[in-house]
Amino acid sequence: MRRIGIIAVLLIAGVLLFMQTVLGQGMKVDQKIRSAMSAAPSSIAKNATIMDYPAKEGQQPPLLRKGTNAWTCFPDDPSSPGNDPMCLDKSWMVWLQGYLTKAAPKVTAPGIAYMLQGGSDTGNTDPFAPPPKSPKQWLSSPPHVMLVVPGKLDPAMFTAEHHSGGPWIMWAGTPYEHLMVPVK
Repeated sequence: MRRIGIIAVLLIAGVLLFMQTVLGQGMKVDQKIRSAMSAAPSSIAKNATIMDYPAKEGQQPPLLRKGTNAWTCFPDDPSSPGNDPMCLDKSWMVWLQGYLTKAAPKVTAPGIAYMLQGGSDTGNTDPFAPPPKSPKQWLSSPPHVMLVVPGKLDPAMFTAEHHSGGPWIMWAGTPYEHLMVPVK
């Protein structure tokens, strides 16, 4: 009889641990979805697909929520010090795939991305610069919209200076260049 009681207690403890783990993961997923949705206007984010960052380099981003529009949002990037969720259209997803694989993106149409919480980058000139040693050394961007176009941006029209207060070309002269447009 005592043995059955011990087994029952162990089973109950196992079920409780399992439920706590599942519920904890559910809350974490909900937090990631809320974070991702904060990147764009609610009219876009409410129906966007929500993806997470892969656990390891080279893996596909895990799906957190299937959407019904043409937008894909990502939560805050855990590898950077700032709060930087983003929402991307189809052209930006092509750009992101190129960036993640370090291949030149094959963007064939203009694209828009939202980062309404702002962003953190390792720098403004080298897309693959190593992370700075101090969080204070990261480039902090205000809330912004990003534009990507097939081909190159005209440096005579836009500066590459991120402190200008206006739009600037990030990673100018590289296959990953894009226009950053502050919105605040």
